Amino acid sequence: MSQKPSIPQGTRDFGPTEVLQRKYVLSCIENAFKGAGFMPIETPSMENLSTLTGKYGNEGDQLLYKVLNSGDFFKKVVENNAQIVDANLTSKQLLPLIAEKGLRYDLTVPFARYVAMNRNTIQFPFKRYQMQPVWRADRPQKGRYREFWQCDGDIIGSDSLLNEFELLYCYDQVFQSLQIPVTIKINNRKILSALAEACGSIELLHTIAIGIDKIDKIGLEKVMEELQKEGIQDYAIEKIKAYLLLPKSIESLNAIEQICNNNASFQKGKEELEELLNYLNNRIKSSIEVDFSLARGLGYYTGTIVEVQANAGSLKMSIGGGGRYDNLTSIFGLNGVSGVGISFGLDRICDVMNELNKYPENLTAKNTKILFCYFDKAGQHKGLDCTLELRARGIASEVFPDITKKISKQLDYANALNIPYVGIIGETEIETNTIMLKALGTGNQSAYTITDLIKKLGQ
Repeated sequence: MSQKPSIPQGTRDFGPTEVLQRKYVLSCIENAFKGAGFMPIETPSMENLSTLTGKYGNEGDQLLYKVLNSGDFFKKVVENNAQIVDANLTSKQLLPLIAEKGLRYDLTVPFARYVAMNRNTIQFPFKRYQMQPVWRADRPQKGRYREFWQCDGDIIGSDSLLNEFELLYCYDQVFQSLQIPVTIKINNRKILSALAEACGSIELLHTIAIGIDKIDKIGLEKVMEELQKEGIQDYAIEKIKAYLLLPKSIESLNAIEQICNNNASFQKGKEELEELLNYLNNRIKSSIEVDFSLARGLGYYTGTIVEVQANAGSLKMSIGGGGRYDNLTSIFGLNGVSGVGISFGLDRICDVMNELNKYPENLTAKNTKILFCYFDKAGQHKGLDCTLELRARGIASEVFPDITKKISKQLDYANALNIPYVGIIGETEIETNTIMLKALGTGNQSAYTITDLIKKLGQ
């Protein structure tokens, strides 16, 4: 019995047109990074679970895809751990025994690992870009996939806030090029740290950030309920609520100063935010919004945090984000190295591009400029020789493969794939050593020698 073909939920196939569209977006992103002096790297799809776990918080750890050890992994576990059969282990206890690797969750943690491993060959500050797929065991929904691409840019080995500007400038360049109107939202994690301290302890920062990060999905009141369930005291809940109700404006800093009791973390965050805004002033075209509700739930952010929201169509969602991380490489034994990075969400950007119909009109799945058609075996051989000669000169060309197809079917094939020209080869063309060139758009046709044909198509 035949099996119905399917793919896992949250993954997708891409046909020729979609692949070209994605490559177009990727090229715009890559050009922006190259123009700003970034260099490319790639890392493996799999990392050791010890590299990945504990870097994204409890929720992030649950979304990691684990890779089972190769071979008869369970037999090896039983042989090496005789008590396991009767131990009634939980899945969490069993996991380290059967899985040592996982698919990467993002590109930032693997990058930090890469920097730590290659510290002696890297020239700091190191500006890298990386465009590869990542995997998260999330619930699939519109704009959210289990396999998706990230396109990251990072600058590591420098504390300067000019680096934040450079990355936001790349955002601006790409979205101006793609003609997607966006708002770049910015905040500073130190201000959130100040809020956590005002609520009782810096140890509350991660819990508060995770809660605030959900505000657009579940609303203010639900966030407050979740924070209460996490043990946040009532007075602290009121402080957080007052903080979140403030206008999204730099002018709200005075009110936040009162909420946070003007502590040192607040002052440092305020200084960094104001300095970054000074760099951005009149230097980029995209809309900038100071949004103190922006939290970025990932645990490694320590300073500037950013998020990019699309402002057109029905998909008004986040299509990029990032921030500064001061301590990430220290977990791999490299201390005192600060970094800042951003990520483009390729899949979401393509969703927005499709809805807004922003792809160039000349972006076609078929690059072939001419298809050689014929009536018999002799015509097929001449068409093959012409095809190879054109390819040698950089002109994409094909010869129709099936000799049994009538010339009308060959022309239909060229029309269906939007190939602009066909070269028809019959007895006359073989005798005169010419090709009858037909422009399918107009129907005009004329005989050409191969030399003249090369000049015509190479224009």
